[in-house]
Amino acid sequence: MKVYNEVLGNMNTSSDWAAKMADVDIDFVVLDQWTAQKSRFLGKGVSGREYPVALARHSQIVDGDIIEYDADAKKGVVLKIELSPVLVVDLSGLSDKDPEMIIRVAVELGHAIGNQHWPAVVKGTKVYVPLTVDKKVMLSVMQTHHIEGITFDFQKGLDVIPYLAPHEIRRLFGGAGQESHSHDHGHIVHPHTHSHGDHHHHDHGAEGETSHCGEDYFNC
Repeated sequence: MKVYNEVLGNMNTSSDWAAKMADVDIDFVVLDQWTAQKSRFLGKGVSGREYPVALARHSQIVDGDIIEYDADAKKGVVLKIELSPVLVVDLSGLSDKDPEMIIRVAVELGHAIGNQHWPAVVKGTKVYVPLTVDKKVMLSVMQTHHIEGITFDFQKGLDVIPYLAPHEIRRLFGGAGQESHSHDHGHIVHPHTHSHGDHHHHDHGAEGETSHCGEDYFNC
């Protein structure tokens, strides 16, 4: 079975490749946000055909990446990413506020997000929080805390990727797919307090890259 080790181009960002792919029969390999953060996986096209992909370590897959193109046979294989929305919290409105207010708002926001065990990535004046529970629940939590001076809304996952570094993308999406059940507090809307007296432990590894694949090479 052929193993795909490189991305030939991207049909969404390159006009040349878009023109080439317009004349071929494309087999789309749809990836969820968990798989899209991996460099090695076994994808399945809409045709049902399997595609073992083994890219260089830390490679970042982009929606529209082409892993196979055969001009003579007029066939191609394209990776299609389906990412969940992202809650984007904008703190830029605090830029002209006094330091005491900025610190207070930052602490309140950290408490609101941390109390729900939501992962987050801070970039400039924005905080990106992946969708781990129902959107209505996340919005309700934010509205309940009513934090002064911030705005928030949901944006498409693919739309926020250009603003993030590869390691930030892995942190944002790598744990929001099949792992999101580990701290699913979808039933909780109001702020709450956790007691850690039970000394429970969750080992999430390092940004989704420390799993032991064993023989399941294309699913690590």
